[in-house]
Amino acid sequence: MGASDELDYLKNLVAKLSEKIQALEAKVKPPPTPAVQLRTILMGPPGAGKGTQAPRIRDEFCVCHLATGDMLREQVQQRTPLGTAAKKIMDAGGLVSDDIMVGMIKDQLDNNKGCKNGFVLDGFPRTVPQAQKLDGMLGARKEKLDSVVQLQIDDQLLISRITGRLIHAPSGRTYHREFHPPKKPMTDDVTGEPLIQRSDDNVETLQKRLGSFHSQTGPVVEYYKAKGLWHGIDAAQSPAVVWDNLRKIFVSAAGKK
Repeated sequence: MGASDELDYLKNLVAKLSEKIQALEAKVKPPPTPAVQLRTILMGPPGAGKGTQAPRIRDEFCVCHLATGDMLREQVQQRTPLGTAAKKIMDAGGLVSDDIMVGMIKDQLDNNKGCKNGFVLDGFPRTVPQAQKLDGMLGARKEKLDSVVQLQIDDQLLISRITGRLIHAPSGRTYHREFHPPKKPMTDDVTGEPLIQRSDDNVETLQKRLGSFHSQTGPVVEYYKAKGLWHGIDAAQSPAVVWDNLRKIFVSAAGKK
């Protein structure tokens, strides 16, 4: 075999090996998440299970979880001017102003690297003007929502759920005195730090919060129904069943892209 023939042979062999390597790499490369660029809103009254399901959505679909309640409580703990104003409103059973909420969400969408694959919004929007502002923000980013899921549950069941709720403030982990008690009373299972009961987790304040929720977010539901984005899930079911229903919605939305 002459030098020229040997060179051609080796080039052909290298090309075939390169093709083989690419084929093998494609086989071992992990598949993309089933909901690439998932953008969803998780709606529901206090205690419906948003705090349980949203972190699962975050972990399963590799998106950021923007829990406006947690973001507000962080401001309260840091005793910022925003936190001081928000605490007075929340303790009275009211809802924080649009300007405060929109400002926090916009900052996260612009600057939080965890949002690059999408997001699950928890606690926002609560009003139609907020929903419209959210549409405007997403439109400017050439993005749009994939779905809006409402966790539906009876008010009286919610009150019984929430008045027994215990929280690990630094992480946001939740427990319940009856339904999901910590291993050691009033102690976080993971860190051993003390649990708290939120000052607004009492019957009188809850009734005010639920009244505000229904009156303000009812129109938001109709807004998203008109856009064909709304899905309702019975949140009185077990968390595992609720999760299965949620996942089907998100996977289906991803399949339509």
